[in-house]
Amino acid sequence: MVNSNSISIARQRIRESRRLAVITGAGVSAESGIPTFRGPGGLWRNFRAEELATPEAFKRDPKLVWEWYDWRRGICKQAQPNPGHLSLAKIETTATEFLLITQNVDGLHKRAGSKRIAEIHGNIWRARCTLCGNEFDLEETPLLEIPPRCKCKGIARPDIVWFGETYDQDLLEDILDFLSGTDTLITVGTSGMVPMPVYLTRHAMSHGAFAIDLNPDESELSGIVNLSLRGKAGEILPNLTEI
Repeated sequence: MVNSNSISIARQRIRESRRLAVITGAGVSAESGIPTFRGPGGLWRNFRAEELATPEAFKRDPKLVWEWYDWRRGICKQAQPNPGHLSLAKIETTATEFLLITQNVDGLHKRAGSKRIAEIHGNIWRARCTLCGNEFDLEETPLLEIPPRCKCKGIARPDIVWFGETYDQDLLEDILDFLSGTDTLITVGTSGMVPMPVYLTRHAMSHGAFAIDLNPDESELSGIVNLSLRGKAGEILPNLTEI
């Protein structure tokens, strides 16, 4: 059970922050029933995510990669925003300046009502043409055509940052700029196994941010933040909105 004093501290930080940032990871989506797609529970046709979410896999067999994403999109469509998602959308409405940085690609934050979102790993409901570079929404599921094509007839790929690819540098610079003036940073449901959340947290803290980590288990962030809250996002975040 989370210490009530820790909850009070977190509430006060949220209430008093002029600029508030949140980083969310797979743990938030898992509470809506979306698998992490990594590890034993993430197998699909005996493939692991690391074998499919790469430029090399797409070049080798775009149809196979898109079939995997079509399966994932079906799961995401059935999932609903949980109390954690809804609480973050509520917190946004109380903040003077707010940014939600998410590693998740499922679009649940937007469906929950969040508006200021930076999707650092992309979005499973968008595609990007490999020929002309055009980005477009791709919301139908199941897909009508696999692989889908752009208006220019080029094959489209998921608008996702794959293993071995770099982040959108313009987006990353905007995030770092926001975090440089952030009063409070909350990390939710991220293990820190992907280096970016740790990097962003350290950057914010080096510029004076008070960092709070919310996670059911110990994470790579536990030892560096100012305050750790142990528990599920859907159980703790609603308590933090009572501000």
